[in-house]
Amino acid sequence: METDLSGKGILVTGGAGGIGSAVVRAFAAEGARVAVHYRSQGDAAERLAAEVGGVALHADLTVEAEADALVPAAMAALGRLDATVANAGVWPSEDLSVWELPLERWEATLRANLTVTFLTARAFLRHAAVTRTGSLVIIGSSAGVFGEAGHSDYAAAKGAMVSGFLLSLKNEAARIGNGVRVNVVAPGWTVTPMIGEKGVDAAHLARITATMPLKKLGMPDDVATQVVALASDRISGHVTGQVIVVAGGMEGRLVP
Repeated sequence: METDLSGKGILVTGGAGGIGSAVVRAFAAEGARVAVHYRSQGDAAERLAAEVGGVALHADLTVEAEADALVPAAMAALGRLDATVANAGVWPSEDLSVWELPLERWEATLRANLTVTFLTARAFLRHAAVTRTGSLVIIGSSAGVFGEAGHSDYAAAKGAMVSGFLLSLKNEAARIGNGVRVNVVAPGWTVTPMIGEKGVDAAHLARITATMPLKKLGMPDDVATQVVALASDRISGHVTGQVIVVAGGMEGRLVP
């Protein structure tokens, strides 16, 4: 099916990461021109942008002024901006239960995920309010649907994205017009380069997939294709306010 994304301008935040880079390549394969945002992975972003014929743009999205400037910068670099993928975020690796969780980490995790997504969404919708068109795709997580023990800060941030924030945004976007849509893709266990390097032992994999009808981990391309589909007005022009969980039919967690 044609996506009608050829020639469109797309911004992907956190575009040099495992899922982000797959999203960038998927849009480029549809003929879109992509702005690859990065904060710390400058070399990787520049290489990826050169590979797909796009541009690399730096911003620290936890800084309001830099977040506000990113969308206009993407517009200037691409000549147009039709969709933004709010992918940037941080998963804190240390497993800490709530009673062990420092306030500093709680606030940092929410800022690096929920606040960054808010600032990205605000900037893009300001742009869409002028163009009267556009698609925003937010990258959530199955942690926001099922929770994640040891990472309640991350789950809380992603949970807000897939519920109250998304549902508010899709209604506010409709105030602009029927051409502006907001959706979420929520990946489950996905084999990013980081996970691929560490590997997952068979016993752990069995527990991870125990509630999944599809007994396998996802790949970044599984996520990327759903993002492209939601960004496409041709494919998803009557879809807004939806959460697409890309987790093999996962129904809950056995991993504590």
